[in-house]
Amino acid sequence: MGLRTGIEIGLSAAIVSVDKDDPQILVASDKTDGPRAGLPFGPFDPLTHHTFEIGLRAWVKAQTGLAVGYVEQLYTFGDRGRHARPGDSGPHVVSVGYLALVRMPDPDGVAAVGGAGFEPWYRFFPWEDWRAGRPEILDLSILPLLAEWAARPAHDEPVRPLGRRERLRLCFGVDRSPWDEEKVIDRYEVLYEAGLVEEARRDGRKAALERAKLPVLGESMRFDHRRILATAIARLRAKLKYRPVIFELMSSEFTLTELQRTVEAISGRHLHKQNFRRLVENTELVEPTGEISTVTGGRPAAMFRFRREVVQERPAPGLRLGSRG
Repeated sequence: MGLRTGIEIGLSAAIVSVDKDDPQILVASDKTDGPRAGLPFGPFDPLTHHTFEIGLRAWVKAQTGLAVGYVEQLYTFGDRGRHARPGDSGPHVVSVGYLALVRMPDPDGVAAVGGAGFEPWYRFFPWEDWRAGRPEILDLSILPLLAEWAARPAHDEPVRPLGRRERLRLCFGVDRSPWDEEKVIDRYEVLYEAGLVEEARRDGRKAALERAKLPVLGESMRFDHRRILATAIARLRAKLKYRPVIFELMSSEFTLTELQRTVEAISGRHLHKQNFRRLVENTELVEPTGEISTVTGGRPAAMFRFRREVVQERPAPGLRLGSRG
């Protein structure tokens, strides 16, 4: 029998905020793993932490100075990629991933322990930002390489309900299929299996090792943290449509333009101004404060706030954005 590897439980946090119309994720470098960015994470101590969430909140506060508000559990991550380097014989860390939402703190509000700071999440997923139109990286790099991968026979791979071509069509919107902004983790998994991201090479995936040079498809992260972040983005984009979570990222008072830009930042898509305002009006998620904002220097804009009573009035009070088509 081979050596048994111990198991430890870790807690990883995708802490999301929005700054100047850009979605931000709190990352930190690690001296033991070079300058590569990673999500804040730490061990679960059952002697100190009564629950996983209590443990998460405690060490996030200790490491970053942030008291996170909205928190929800994402998934348990225990696949390859949990170790820092090949051949590591230490305990295998099974990480419980969390999504946390915070309003952007003051510049001095985050204790930069280990170089922690907020970074735009599209730095890691540039193909997910469609606000200014279809990202060039899709047609210049990603889709040609994936088409080549899909055309090759899938030897020594698990049998899947969908073949490579069908997954490519559904995940990346080819062959006139619509782009679904919620399929963030599905797209990342396809890129990983095709050996097109650095994490696949680090994990020893054959498809990546066979390539002399990998394309630069966003910035890689430590361990499987980019997979955790992709899961968090997908969850948040879906959640916008049936829960008022967007207001966890807004100030207590805001203009409808500020609300629209925040929704666009998270969803990665441009929204028609009048359609968005009609949607907000029909969902009755906000109410006017009676105040007027002139901070933009343009036309005065009415100020609004989240109408919290809507949570008791109906079961799914979210912004049901239409499909991109």
